[in-house]
Amino acid sequence: MQIELYGTTGCHLCDEAKAVLQRVGVRAWHIDIADNDGLLETYGMRIPVLRRADCGAELGWPFDAAAVTRFLA
Repeated sequence: MQIELYGTTGCHLCDEAKAVLQRVGVRAWHIDIADNDGLLETYGMRIPVLRRADCGAELGWPFDAAAVTRFLA
């Protein structure tokens, strides 16, 4: 399953989200929204956002290890 993490460089919440994913052992494709106007409009006020590419489901911040595990089950 492909997991995407929408965020941007310099976002401390995005760094925290990456740490949560690392603790759970989840590898995510990091997508920087800064260079894409459409993504910036969609996610600019909500990052970090975890997204499942298979079904499009999204998990917005804040999330912890338990929430990520449930989201991916």
